[in-house]
Amino acid sequence: MKKFLNITLILFTALLVFSCRNDSTDIPEDIHDHEEIEKMVVKLTNVNDATDVQTINYIGGVADQHIHAEAGDVFNVELDFQVKHDNHYDSVNGEIIEEKDEHFITFGFTGANVTVKRAANDIARTDGNKLGLKTQWTVVSSTSTGKVNIKLVHAPTSVTQNSPSADNQLGSTVGGESDVDAIIDLH
Repeated sequence: MKKFLNITLILFTALLVFSCRNDSTDIPEDIHDHEEIEKMVVKLTNVNDATDVQTINYIGGVADQHIHAEAGDVFNVELDFQVKHDNHYDSVNGEIIEEKDEHFITFGFTGANVTVKRAANDIARTDGNKLGLKTQWTVVSSTSTGKVNIKLVHAPTSVTQNSPSADNQLGSTVGGESDVDAIIDLH
């Protein structure tokens, strides 16, 4: 009886081991829906004249217009990232906010001196850095060839909102990849 019990135990163990083995030909199906962000809407509201509102649609690497910015202008800026479903676009800002520690937005200006402050009502990551969905831009000076580069970075290893300084929060990241890398003209 003891011999029968040992054989049964060995067969059961072998069956368990072989049923749990990892076969390299069995690649699990990726059930996460990877949606590529195809559109970014940039809404700029002039702080000194709330009726002065610009809405720029950046689709497929092209902005439908340039940003009208002159020295002295101050804008509250809101970003809305969108994916295309059938014949319409849906915002994914809710998903970005849900996964706030996996995202960060940086800004870069060429041909224009613009300072950025992340808004008090912007979403803060758990590390205390604000995402950058809501900011305030102050145009110190600009030329007819100015540009802004807006990047939505996914999965950075570290972020700094106060780069280059606490008074100019363009932001910087280490690691990650750009979900959006948009360049829009400033005139």
